[in-house]
Amino acid sequence: MSHILDRPAWNALRTAHATLAEGGERARRYPPSIVPFAAAADDTAESLEALENLPAADEVMALVEACPITVPQGLTVLSESRLVQMIAERPHERISDSRIAPLTEGDAAEMLALATLTKPGPFTLRAQSLGTFWGVKIDGRLVAMAGQRMRQPGFAELSGLCTHPDFQGRGLGTLLFRFVAGEISATDETVYLHAFAANTPAISLYKALGFRLRTEMNLSVVTRRQAA
Repeated sequence: MSHILDRPAWNALRTAHATLAEGGERARRYPPSIVPFAAAADDTAESLEALENLPAADEVMALVEACPITVPQGLTVLSESRLVQMIAERPHERISDSRIAPLTEGDAAEMLALATLTKPGPFTLRAQSLGTFWGVKIDGRLVAMAGQRMRQPGFAELSGLCTHPDFQGRGLGTLLFRFVAGEISATDETVYLHAFAANTPAISLYKALGFRLRTEMNLSVVTRRQAA
């Protein structure tokens, strides 16, 4: 049997994030204003056709799975990447730090600006629809953040970890990583995350913080094929 995290987007959209799902029983996606992840139920012709019909002509979707990704004929691959999926080896202790505060809708624009600068992964103004984010502000300026993205029964993804270049080297990223991991563990969910396979410094850091490699993942960014 496959693991529930082998197809994280599909298994999130049919369970914990079902209320956010667009599509039906054969293929689903998050609203593109929140995050571009989408998935077919399986690789049958019916499911692939349903996946193909999800995006409008100018929309992009991100497909992430452990198995090789079958892209419907009507979609064009814009990019392909290898990821690693890492999972916490143990529950993380809940910690507190006066510098860390929950972020709100009022912080959305500043969060997007920080993510656009540091590129932790797909991020939008509505990223907080997926889960809580926390940040560190210095002199009223958001300089580091992290939060939660996809969620499946028993699991929650730590995501959006980034620090402004002017404030790197102060341990803020590690602090927020440990904080969010502790908040997830406190709900009796197992923490997991994704990283680009080539990002060996980050992978080494995550291992040092108590995470292990669960599996390699495939990422395909696709859009609707233009008519000839």
